[in-house]
Amino acid sequence: MTDALFQDRRGAGRALAQRLSGYADRPDVRVLALPRGGVPVGFEVGQALHAPLDVLVVRKLGAPDHEELALGAIAPGVCHVNQRLVQELCIDPERLDRIVEQEQVELARRERLYREGRPPLDVHGACVIVVDDGLATGATMRAAVLALRAMAPARVVVAVPVAAQDTCAALRCEADEVVCVATPYPFVAVGLWYRDFSQTSDDEVRDLLAQAASP
Repeated sequence: MTDALFQDRRGAGRALAQRLSGYADRPDVRVLALPRGGVPVGFEVGQALHAPLDVLVVRKLGAPDHEELALGAIAPGVCHVNQRLVQELCIDPERLDRIVEQEQVELARRERLYREGRPPLDVHGACVIVVDDGLATGATMRAAVLALRAMAPARVVVAVPVAAQDTCAALRCEADEVVCVATPYPFVAVGLWYRDFSQTSDDEVRDLLAQAASP
């Protein structure tokens, strides 16, 4: 049994924002949160830094019969697959294609649902802080970073309240900076480090994005 580090995602976001205080009140900073669980965290970060908030919709590619195991992830215009893991699990190309197609449908649904007609934030030349509620394998965040690179930001900062140590180390090779409040060992799972890790709903995501967009 582990001792939780955070009460909930909003509390974790406030703790993370303290680590990111050097980015406050900068006109070039944008905060992109990975839905759904990253949005309450990202909302608190955006509010504390006085930076605009948007979502970067990314979907994990779950392994057959073990959906929590990430084969990779997709984001708009990006498909990141761990080929070594695909080979180890003997997943044939047709099966993998079906998994990707299913997640692309959900990706498109969430893009429509969360944006509600709002255009994506322009991140060209910006300093982009990508936020999630935690990192286990990091597959989803890697897809997010790859998607962002295609949008030509000036800087990509990965920011999370809690993460596995080796995942943080690996992401430092892909992002310009990785900010993490805690890297407990053994890590096991993100949810262990929250007292309240109840699922974030689509309605909560929409509400927080609407609040963030209000003057």
